[in-house]
Amino acid sequence: MSMKTLLKIIFAVQMIAMGSWVLAQVPDTQRSQGIAYISGGVGQDETTAILTEAKQWPLTLELSQIENGRGVWIFGATIKVIDSKKQTIFDAQADGPYMLINLEPGDYAIEASYQGVVQKRAISIKAGASQKISIFWK
Repeated sequence: MSMKTLLKIIFAVQMIAMGSWVLAQVPDTQRSQGIAYISGGVGQDETTAILTEAKQWPLTLELSQIENGRGVWIFGATIKVIDSKKQTIFDAQADGPYMLINLEPGDYAIEASYQGVVQKRAISIKAGASQKISIFWK
């Protein structure tokens, strides 16, 4: 095999590898009451893509439940965000174990509901900072 043929094969393999990386992109940005969010994390590639993206979002929620003594990812939790005026400003269903939410700086309450069980968390969003909140159900 000539060097030129070998280089063509290497280039083709790299293009295929890069193409598969493109498939594992961050899910589309959606909106709830005007607030942008991304939800997903199905499979290792999508999880990696979301966690890389998360650094640019004010809030990342990580959703799991304890099953047989270990944490397992969950899908379908309902996430509500309540502002300091007790208004629900965000209400969406998680399409996977991760949800990135673009909240303005301020104090909020998170209400996460899964299989009839509600978990509540108080959070404070700071300008230019990102934070990750892990919520798990027993």
